[in-house]
Amino acid sequence: MNDGNDVSHERLTLSADEMRRMGYRVIDMLVEHFEQLGDLPVAGGTGRRELERLLREPPPEEGRPPGDVLDRVGRDVFGNMSHVDHPRFFAYVPGPGNFVGAMANALVAGFNPFAGAWATASGAAEIELVTVDWLRDICGLPASAGGTFVSGGSMANLTALAAARHALPEGDIPRAVIYASDQTHSSIDRGARLLGFRRDQLRTLPTDEDFRLPIETLRNAIAADRAAGKRPFALVANGGTTNTGAVDPLPELAALRDREGLWMHVDGAYGAAAALTERGRRALAGMELADSVSLDPHKWLFQPFECGCILLRDAQLLKETFRLVPEYLRDSDLAAEEVNFRDWGVQLTRGFRGLDLWMSVQVFGLEAFRAAVDRGIDLALLAERRLHGSPAWRVITSAGLGIVTFRFTPDNRAERELDEINRRIAGECVAGRHAMLSTTVLRGRTVLRLCTINPRTSDDDILGTIERLEIIGRRIAEG
Repeated sequence: MNDGNDVSHERLTLSADEMRRMGYRVIDMLVEHFEQLGDLPVAGGTGRRELERLLREPPPEEGRPPGDVLDRVGRDVFGNMSHVDHPRFFAYVPGPGNFVGAMANALVAGFNPFAGAWATASGAAEIELVTVDWLRDICGLPASAGGTFVSGGSMANLTALAAARHALPEGDIPRAVIYASDQTHSSIDRGARLLGFRRDQLRTLPTDEDFRLPIETLRNAIAADRAAGKRPFALVANGGTTNTGAVDPLPELAALRDREGLWMHVDGAYGAAAALTERGRRALAGMELADSVSLDPHKWLFQPFECGCILLRDAQLLKETFRLVPEYLRDSDLAAEEVNFRDWGVQLTRGFRGLDLWMSVQVFGLEAFRAAVDRGIDLALLAERRLHGSPAWRVITSAGLGIVTFRFTPDNRAERELDEINRRIAGECVAGRHAMLSTTVLRGRTVLRLCTINPRTSDDDILGTIERLEIIGRRIAEG
């Protein structure tokens, strides 16, 4: 059956001409997005009731022309979103993306390789092996290290904790203790729960004035737990926190790890990519000593979501942790030199995640990525200088790995009142749709936060945003 739109309903195919027309239209939509992004409102979206009206319907029994469907997608779906790749999106951790990575994802979706087994996608597996090794080298890990692509930092942290747990004698698990700081990402808590650890088995320790994990505090906690008959077994160190970009004292933590016989995981989902640069390598010194490192190329390596990675100092521990070969997979488990990534993590069915980073580096070159990371660090420093230049602002944490936090502080206001003023500043800024930033809470106080890792962000984007924030703050304070 053919309905005149070159659509074969029974075979779920389009004709060659219709595929080209649809593909060219998709490319045009993407090019328009990248070219016009800076002129679009950074924040978008509408209420649930309106979106229900636009999109809630039963599945159509008869197909519709692809062009009409794309019109609707562009208007009602992508027209209702905040642009995390916008040059003035400073909230959370932006996902700047890049066009080459987007095209790689399109190729992966079209060719649809099953990347869980060498037998079904050996080229994809080899690209992932090569690209993981690039990331290993960026992090300074030894040649014995390796890993796998995952959906993001949450899954990377879960995978690392699973490998650490597997290496622990079974009888020690009920009394095992994991140590982390109060700045550690919530995915560590979630991962520990999923792996069956009780809440009291994750010890959250207070950070110092720079929001880093103090060695002495950790040492005392370990000693107290050993005296209580517990089994200290893992340490989660931060390689660039989401809140402030802080890096824990990694060399000292590694030395303590050696003395105490711990597993040391570095959560570098946000910050590890900064090791591409000289400043980043200095800040992250000691990351190369970790037993495991998580990092997200979809953050500071500018890839589309979902592109995360977990690296282990001893890559074979992943296989020891996850490998299972049921009878229906034995035909694809024959050659020792073949790598089946289904054995390296949670997923059996997994897509080909490494092509976007591989193609992007091939097209742009690693030096372009190095310059882009340096640009993000410089933009945060520019913001800090501008904030120091006005009596209206107090910098809370200096620019570190592309993040600066600050607080609007008009005269003679109580701290609690300032909390509310700063929340309102962020809210009104987002409502204005020109720029988007987020708040966080440090030492119990609400602060504003800029994360400046998009290489397409201009100096004027930074300076103009802070000027707008100051205007909003003064209006709120005077009202």
